[in-house]
Amino acid sequence: MQSIFRGKHFINLEDFTKEEVDTMLEVSFDLKKNFAMGVATPYLQNQTMFLMFFEQSTRTRNSMEAGIAQLGGHANFLDSSNMQVAHGETPKDTAIILSRFGHAIAARYCNWGIGNQYLNEMAKWSTAPVMNLQCDLYHPFQALADLMTMKEKIGDLKRVKVSIIWAYAESHKKPISVPVSQILLFPRYGMDVVLAHPKGWELPGWVIEQAKANAERFGGSVKVTHNEEEAYEGAHIVIPKNWGSWVNDQTGATTVGASKVIDDRLLAQKSWKCTEAKMATADKDVMYMHALPADRNNEVEDSVIDGPHSIVYDEAENRLHTAKAVMTLLMGGR
Repeated sequence: MQSIFRGKHFINLEDFTKEEVDTMLEVSFDLKKNFAMGVATPYLQNQTMFLMFFEQSTRTRNSMEAGIAQLGGHANFLDSSNMQVAHGETPKDTAIILSRFGHAIAARYCNWGIGNQYLNEMAKWSTAPVMNLQCDLYHPFQALADLMTMKEKIGDLKRVKVSIIWAYAESHKKPISVPVSQILLFPRYGMDVVLAHPKGWELPGWVIEQAKANAERFGGSVKVTHNEEEAYEGAHIVIPKNWGSWVNDQTGATTVGASKVIDDRLLAQKSWKCTEAKMATADKDVMYMHALPADRNNEVEDSVIDGPHSIVYDEAENRLHTAKAVMTLLMGGR
């Protein structure tokens, strides 16, 4: 077990070795067991975390707030529109001051070309750990919870076929950060990862290159296809989820309200929907996952997300346990 985590930033899971990710999982499972038994885990007593949100959140905000409370600490929720950030205060100044006030800073900032740079600039100046609650490139907390859920349901993940599939949605333009974090992490556990999407919704080339390098090192595989049927066929896990087209719409793909959500290019892909018929072509024990919120009846049929193959609520619950593990290790570990 790797145990030297204290003070590290948590912006991208690629910054941590596989052994360190394994430790995060071990601590997550331990905290989940204690939570179920009602055993107190006051590992962060009297510690304060600042949660900065530039966008809306349900699972991320509440898993962090509830999580640190259960660890004996406290979270301050900061709406960026009510901070001096809205008047132009720099990430340097914000990070220096907040890190002197407390023990960690976490931020969600998904604007394309801005969010990840902002988090890294804060990390450069903060004397406390900076944690990524989702940016334009990565969503490490979600990917870690996904991995925990798979380990919980399956165990050894080598040669498990997991398909990350683009899905049609009309709710809002979504970042590429969830599929990016997933395709980088899953091959490190020997999984056979299939990425399926229509033309025009590609992930950046450097992401695919790094994912394939991870697969080669750890015994997994990565395949990219425009064939949705190929992704479902024989899959053990399917993750059909929408993401924006950063290729053709770099100003709006991950920028809230920056451009039209629904256009002719998107409407042409309405058939990319998770249905019972498509699920029937997967493994008989296939599991349906989604980071939530799902755009019901666009991304997925209700009968699938509410059906026997869906594990979305277990996946969502694990956001709490993995968040607590990361906070405990970075804020309270050696």
